[in-house]
Amino acid sequence: MTQRNMTIPFDASPFNTLQNWFREAEASEPNDSTAACLSTIGLDGFPNSRMVLVRHITARGFTFFTNLGSQKSQELRANPSAALCFHWKSLRRQIRIRGTIEETTEDQADSYYHARPRENQIGAWASKQSEPLADRSILLERFEHYKNEFEEKNPPPTPIPRPPFWSGFCLVPRSIELWQDEEGRLHHRLLYTVTKDGWDSTLLYP
Repeated sequence: MTQRNMTIPFDASPFNTLQNWFREAEASEPNDSTAACLSTIGLDGFPNSRMVLVRHITARGFTFFTNLGSQKSQELRANPSAALCFHWKSLRRQIRIRGTIEETTEDQADSYYHARPRENQIGAWASKQSEPLADRSILLERFEHYKNEFEEKNPPPTPIPRPPFWSGFCLVPRSIELWQDEEGRLHHRLLYTVTKDGWDSTLLYP
């Protein structure tokens, strides 16, 4: 398909454009260019949204990591339908992804966990994510407890084991919409939808 006055290329797959946009976002966004809003369906039937850092982006999907006891993990396990939204103000671009969730493998979770800064690894042990916290000092005490424990049992460079309650999820897309801001509010929207043969693309009114 050819189109006039296109600011988003009509490729057979959205991923060439995605990779280019993510590279440009990494260069232009001041903080966390991989941050995205993750939306899930709560156990009460109402939607929930929060920001996550998407750590791996491949043709298979979009992977992020979290505490498996967290609210989002419980919601994703109960209902694997979810959505992600990236928005980069510096580039005036947005990407919306809808799809279903798959859990990462143990090896994938281990690989990313051990690539994190050591303090972040300790923090994963210390946090009972989404549970009530009576006082912040309790969290800091838990952090110091695990820090001292691992300094003794797993001194650097010995790796800290990944907590059994910490892993990852991959959003496998069913649709991806690319949005580019344009003058006069004549924004450019290109929707990709998964088909049995690959991807189908549709230009949308703004």
